[in-house]
Amino acid sequence: MKIKTGDKVIVISGRYKGSIGEVKAVSPRTNRVIVEGVNLAKKTLKPSQENPDGGIIEREAPINASNVMVYDDKAKKAGRVGYKTDAKGNKVRINKATGKEVGGGKK
Repeated sequence: MKIKTGDKVIVISGRYKGSIGEVKAVSPRTNRVIVEGVNLAKKTLKPSQENPDGGIIEREAPINASNVMVYDDKAKKAGRVGYKTDAKGNKVRINKATGKEVGGGKK
């Protein structure tokens, strides 16, 4: 999976098309990502010691990774992820639309 935690992405299909957010979690086994502020679902909480009243909360649900593309804020363009070797010989991820290195992600 080419999308990593911390990447800035744009949703390209579905109800939240056009939404931009940061990837909070990635699940490579199921090919799903959780994007901040996208695909909000209501969840009911049972009363517990931390939350004695229980209640209903909204939280992000996972969406398929094929529905998001890496987004470059400066160029305002979305693109696919490619790989390139830098001057030191390290493999880095790049945005194919802009040619710039993709920020974020785990180090």
